[in-house]
Amino acid sequence: MVRRNHLFSPFWLVLMLLPFNLWAKTQEFTLTLENHVFTPSELKIPANEKVKLIIHNKDEVAEEFDSFDLNREKVLFPGKKTRIFIGPLPEGNYEYFGEYNPTTARGVIVVEVNNAD
Repeated sequence: MVRRNHLFSPFWLVLMLLPFNLWAKTQEFTLTLENHVFTPSELKIPANEKVKLIIHNKDEVAEEFDSFDLNREKVLFPGKKTRIFIGPLPEGNYEYFGEYNPTTARGVIVVEVNNAD
């Protein structure tokens, strides 16, 4: 008697791969920290969508990405890239700063509705 392994049936395969498909469609946006300055200082992202923010710390020292507006706090290790998911967010401006260099490491994420439709 031959037993079929139902774990790999097409139905289960679709259910297992669905989260990866949704994650792959997440838009990515990049910030760079160099000489204790975030570039770009103003980053535009779409409203009402979850996005992945990739922050590359090119400095030789650690920094901490802080945003009271976004409710995020993340250590940025020197020479490394860090990923932070934000959103979905309504339209508006969301400020962020580097905790160790708050006067120079500053920026704003501008959330806009895309009217390209």
